[in-house]
Amino acid sequence: MTEDLVRVYVPATVPMLSRLREQGLAADEAHAVTPALREWYAEGDDEELEYVAFTRAAQDALQLLRADPAAPRLRVVVSVDLPAEAVGRGDGELGSSAVRLTQPVPVTAVAALHVDGTEAVEDIAAAAEVVADALAGDPDAQFTVDGAEDHELEWYDVSELEVLLRAAS
Repeated sequence: MTEDLVRVYVPATVPMLSRLREQGLAADEAHAVTPALREWYAEGDDEELEYVAFTRAAQDALQLLRADPAAPRLRVVVSVDLPAEAVGRGDGELGSSAVRLTQPVPVTAVAALHVDGTEAVEDIAAAAEVVADALAGDPDAQFTVDGAEDHELEWYDVSELEVLLRAAS
């Protein structure tokens, strides 16, 4: 019998990716399609709900960049498939996609890596600088963050991790 897997979107940075193969991805919080998200967005199909969770992980990656000024100014989202017992409940607020991870994510659970392209660096750097202000309600900061969200993250297979790391450094 196969175990149920949950697709989870983990916000990350390039330095976090550099430790993925040896140590796994150390993250406490991530995003997934939760019951609270399904209830809030009842008319959304699975693909739309997944996109919401993915987008929120990309937004959280901006906060990680703000906390790590040495990291390359690229948002990273790691799509992983985890056993349901490795994914804890989030805050439970209506519409929330937040989940807690109960253990580091092994590289074997990675389904795909998503990273900004080099053309996004300037916008991502500006957004990372003001993301806390945007979250506090500053409309000018929100405009800057929205500009970063105009960039789609590029998709990479986990087998491309080393190439990706060389290109991002």
